Amino acid sequence: MKTMIHKFVEFIPNELEDNVLYVSFEYSTVVHKCCCGCGKEVVTPLSPTDWQLTFDGESISLNPSIGNWGFPCQSHYWIHRNQVQWAKKWSKQQIKAGQKRDRLAKEKFYAMRELPLAESQASKTDQLYDKTAMGKSTLWSRIKRWFI
Repeated sequence: MKTMIHKFVEFIPNELEDNVLYVSFEYSTVVHKCCCGCGKEVVTPLSPTDWQLTFDGESISLNPSIGNWGFPCQSHYWIHRNQVQWAKKWSKQQIKAGQKRDRLAKEKFYAMRELPLAESQASKTDQLYDKTAMGKSTLWSRIKRWFI
């Protein structure tokens, strides 16, 4: 099993070392060279819809797995407590389904985050156009009633 080490940095260096996870909290990103040895740079953004990092005081874990589907190697692995654990190679159908699932999860997450704000703004707008502070009908509410 391959072992990685981690380095906490503000900026990702231009030249990456093999077997090093560069963690930038300032930029919510972890970068490393592909664990298969192809030398490609792997960027794992940290966010509720991308990867989550766990630091237990000694080691780093990244979830979910890292699937380098855009690389010729198409490597697929987990990093758990600084150890690389290889996962099964995915078929093109599995890759496509996984990418679709990830995209839909992001859309749902960000739609849910905006929903309370949108509902709050719509409610305030309705109140503004339906009644004045004195409870009198506004021009907008009279126009709406005319069409309804």
